[in-house]
Amino acid sequence: MGRKLTVGITQGDGNGISYEVIIKALADERILDLCTPVIYGSSKIFGFYKKHIHDIEQINTNVINSAKDVHQKRVNIVNCLPENVFVEPGQPTPESAKAAMTALERAVEDIKAGTIDVLVTAPFNKRAMAGEGFGYTGHTEYLEKKFGVDDVVMIMVCDRLKVGVVTGHVQLKDVPKSITAEKILGKLRLMKQSLIRDFGIDAPKIAVLGLNPHCGDGGLLGDEEQNIILPAVQQANEEGIMAFGPYSPDGFFGLANYAKYDAVLAMYHDQGLTPFKALAFEDGVNFTAGLPIVRTSPDHGTAYEMAGRDLADPRSMKAAIYAAIDICNHRADYDDLVENRMTIKAPDTEIKPRGGRIIE
Repeated sequence: MGRKLTVGITQGDGNGISYEVIIKALADERILDLCTPVIYGSSKIFGFYKKHIHDIEQINTNVINSAKDVHQKRVNIVNCLPENVFVEPGQPTPESAKAAMTALERAVEDIKAGTIDVLVTAPFNKRAMAGEGFGYTGHTEYLEKKFGVDDVVMIMVCDRLKVGVVTGHVQLKDVPKSITAEKILGKLRLMKQSLIRDFGIDAPKIAVLGLNPHCGDGGLLGDEEQNIILPAVQQANEEGIMAFGPYSPDGFFGLANYAKYDAVLAMYHDQGLTPFKALAFEDGVNFTAGLPIVRTSPDHGTAYEMAGRDLADPRSMKAAIYAAIDICNHRADYDDLVENRMTIKAPDTEIKPRGGRIIE
């Protein structure tokens, strides 16, 4: 088992179900044995929602100004919002969007500084965030920019299925022109590396889905499969990536063929996330592969209709915390193994020819 990690958790939109799922997840005392949680948000909002949750035993909290001051055996709350913060359960507001931005920015500052080890982000309202000048279509795009990486891939994760997407938060009408062989190949490279480094899967097998109904039906319903997707799969094979397909999504998921592979690469958001959530909504996790840090989130949104009513299911949030810890430990083990291999030196002895050739 790896060292005890400090897990940063952003509050997301405080008018949605974020605090409820966070509180319910952290009420499990086993969490404190595995990690030190740090919530970025408001102790006032935390207290407000805690009063509305039944069957929760006392949660020992530690209100701090910096993650440097964490208490190892308590739920820590970094107060990064104004004291007069106002809560309106069920309503997306400019104030709740600004608060979500502030919490996220503060957590990113801390993970860059090394005061937290992994990042778990609670959901926010993308439209409300855009209205307040956020400038990104989601957490994934924001983190890609903030950490200066060329590409990332959103992978939905559960114990029996991993689904990545070529195009993420893109309008459906823009999907076809957004798909290129090089983009597919880039996602496959990232997925292979992540499956090995972050999940400990040797020689992962990745299934690639088609774009059109029936994979284009030989060109009758579209030619992206023949002209873009298949060449990308073939090039991936030449690079040593075990990619297969393209497969028609309906039959692929309908016949549970995903069980034969370590991961699936879908062409667009709903093509991958719809079957994933149908199979694993309660404990699904969103993971951003390709970042220098580990970031996960629950696979649901703000669910305003449930906010403040003690109805939200915390299993996905709890799974996101567990996944962040597991991925971080897998990554550390892999990196240690690679470093050890690189530092192994050959014996400092003279090598002499034997039988006309050098024995090494």
